[in-house]
Amino acid sequence: MVRLKEKYKKEIIPALMKKFGYKNVMQVPKLEKIVINIGVGEAIQNVKLLDSAMSDLSNITGQKPAIRRAKKAISNFKLKAGMPIGCMVTLRKNRMYEFFDRLVNVAIPRIRDFRGTSPKSFDGRGNYNLGLEEQIIFPEIEYDKVEKIRGMNITVCSTAKTDEEAFEFLKAMGMPFRR
Repeated sequence: MVRLKEKYKKEIIPALMKKFGYKNVMQVPKLEKIVINIGVGEAIQNVKLLDSAMSDLSNITGQKPAIRRAKKAISNFKLKAGMPIGCMVTLRKNRMYEFFDRLVNVAIPRIRDFRGTSPKSFDGRGNYNLGLEEQIIFPEIEYDKVEKIRGMNITVCSTAKTDEEAFEFLKAMGMPFRR
């Protein structure tokens, strides 16, 4: 079993049940999925940039990314509908727990001048959004082979009903929030 999943079952569930007064174990918030998205705007001129972003994302997550295409044509950006402009991965089950564990314990502490993640990035339904400015904070990425430093959006979806429940849940899971 994954280390973080084991911690969730043994420590986090009883702590959250006591704190929020849940009567059933199924009421306790849990991770549903993690979606990682990299937008590659420069792929309009050079499609090969998307390939390097996809290889970085597959190295980080251990899963093949899906190509995201433009829904509408925007003439100011020379963008036609259907052009590839990004890639994304949806992680579930054990891969999701492994990625979250690596994100919280390995990648986030490697960010320069890091003071904690923002506690204001919840969406009102228990989901948390996190933007990273560079993919090189992950140990799977070889610094010498990086063509261009790219950012990524990470969305952590949980079954929490409110932002307060989601905040306490993610805090218990090890997310380093700013005070």
